[in-house]
Amino acid sequence: MPTRELIRATGTSSVLEQRTRALADTDAHLVRAEGDDGARRFVGHAAVFDSRTAIGNPLSWGFYEEVTRSAFDKTLSEGDARFLVDHDSRLLVARVSAGDLDLAADDVGLAVDAGLDTELSYVRDLARNLEKRRITGMSFGFYVVRDRWEVEQVDTSDGHSVDVYVRYLEELRLIEVSAVTFPAYEDTDAGLRAKVDEVRAARGVPTQTSPPASGRARPAPADATQDDQTPAPAAEATRGDVRHLDERLRVLVARDGLS
Repeated sequence: MPTRELIRATGTSSVLEQRTRALADTDAHLVRAEGDDGARRFVGHAAVFDSRTAIGNPLSWGFYEEVTRSAFDKTLSEGDARFLVDHDSRLLVARVSAGDLDLAADDVGLAVDAGLDTELSYVRDLARNLEKRRITGMSFGFYVVRDRWEVEQVDTSDGHSVDVYVRYLEELRLIEVSAVTFPAYEDTDAGLRAKVDEVRAARGVPTQTSPPASGRARPAPADATQDDQTPAPAAEATRGDVRHLDERLRVLVARDGLS
């Protein structure tokens, strides 16, 4: 299947993105910690490396996406991600800096190991909902720092060929991981199309209203195309102002109807 380089964009995107995996497709579960207290923990993978996912309809207005194995390396060493319920910063379950959230990139993907403080009523609710499989997804919220877009030709079921975009996420700034009520992309078609267009436009990729005339490479926007030698955000910028990020996260999630 022929591929060709289209766009390589660097510089942190202005668009907060979220990706969700159905729990049925993950190894997320509750475990009993060793020791006398019998405390439980939540473990699983919020992201899987090198696994292609369809974002919207790749044959027309969407794209395929893969998370590369280096995507979380920098943010895990510098960031202070949280574990939330339904992307809601008011439902804070665990946090890296508090010592009750461990995040790591392993052979599978982004591994999550979170302590559950059942002194908090909503954490008790979370544990019960996980046991009863009422919580149906695991998600992560992020900003893209560096990604690569390629055009790939695929064969359709009617015997034709069509060009599709494939996005490789090479470096991310992780904000949070969440246990979520709804599986991935349970949104209106119009809402999902608008989000896809927002993501593509922010990285200099033509949207449905301006499809590429050829496979010719196009530059990403000026604020998203820096020299590859430009350093990635420093640790302080990766952490950011916690209050600002939490407020922005609530606003954007509320706008998308996910909280």
